[in-house]
Amino acid sequence: MPKETFDLRGIAVGAYGPSLLYGAATGAILPVIALTARDLGADLATAALVITLSGIGSLVTNVPATLIATRFGERKALVGAALWCAAAMFLAIAAPTLPVFAAAIFMVGMAGAVFGLARQSYLTEAVPARFRARALSTLGGVTRIGVFLGPFAAALAMSRLGLDGAYWVGGGASLAAAALSWRVPELEAPGRVALTAATPLEAALSPTSDPAAHHAPTVRSIMRHHSRVFRTVGIGVLLIAAVRATRQAVLPLWAESIGLDASATALIYGLSGAIDMLIFYPSGKIMDLRGRRWIAVPCMLIMGTALVLLPFTGSAVGLLLVALLIGFGNGIGSGIVMTLGADFSPSPGRPQFLGIWRLLTDVGTMGGPALLSLVTALVTLSAGIWATGALGFLGAAVLWYWIPRAAPGSAEAAVSKG
Repeated sequence: MPKETFDLRGIAVGAYGPSLLYGAATGAILPVIALTARDLGADLATAALVITLSGIGSLVTNVPATLIATRFGERKALVGAALWCAAAMFLAIAAPTLPVFAAAIFMVGMAGAVFGLARQSYLTEAVPARFRARALSTLGGVTRIGVFLGPFAAALAMSRLGLDGAYWVGGGASLAAAALSWRVPELEAPGRVALTAATPLEAALSPTSDPAAHHAPTVRSIMRHHSRVFRTVGIGVLLIAAVRATRQAVLPLWAESIGLDASATALIYGLSGAIDMLIFYPSGKIMDLRGRRWIAVPCMLIMGTALVLLPFTGSAVGLLLVALLIGFGNGIGSGIVMTLGADFSPSPGRPQFLGIWRLLTDVGTMGGPALLSLVTALVTLSAGIWATGALGFLGAAVLWYWIPRAAPGSAEAAVSKG
């Protein structure tokens, strides 16, 4: 695919359609998982645990997902993951007991790990480096739009079918994602078992690495040959994931602490999410033209600052302003984790690298709220929020120091390589 003739719109339906549908599928069931668990006899603590099973399923499946994508290719992995998600949705509808329902939610997480890795790997291969951030930022934005729209479709279905309606929407959207993924052309993979060479960014970060190491790519060999990336930029993306996951919890928690009712909280949360969705493409273009640091660092600084300000708000207006700032900070970072993973991933060996990359982000996703909970239990909610804000500033420093200044495929990068 020549760079000069590449048009992102030419792959829009095949690349982004399945992600929009898959996002709608998972978004449809998010608000009702706890309610379904309660209907099956769970107490509040158990219902909260069931919600986390999706994240746990993703966490433990990230590395096995690399084997699926390597063995069958990205297109078949996308189709299989979407079908597995649909099966989980229908199992949730038919679940006679809480353990069966919990298994279905775990399966949703498993499917998400495979689907997420395959779609990222596919776009990384299909899109030239100089368009990569725009492509992956758009991927992140489209997925968020799907997650945003899913609950509205679920609400319509539940008006007729009860809680099961949300899972029928999820199952139908998953099947549609599988059908659309099947129409995506399979990528050629001539080097899946050839050499694992250092990428240009890998060489810039670790100039002493041996790009001529001959081996068939495995998860273990990728971890060994690219360990410095995981210990540096990888820590930065872990911190991004931690801050992002925690921001979803602190807004409703702080709203409750200052006496706002559920409807006001939902409105503020929704407006923050709307800002989040609207600015993904411009940030991707900036990353392609100016470099990844121009987005990664401001993303973390803005969210860190907003989290520090949050405990100083005492009214709906103040909370709304901070929530909009959080949404803006997160929105400009749409696709940054996927873009950095694509930049540093070797070919061959890309699925294995991205599986480890996603494992790091899932650790951050689970670790951030855990830190919030721990500090809140030991001190106060304000202290827990400030601790999360500190992670944002730490992440900004790590990313500023370790991300190369030039964007891959840019003229500046070519000059520096020469």
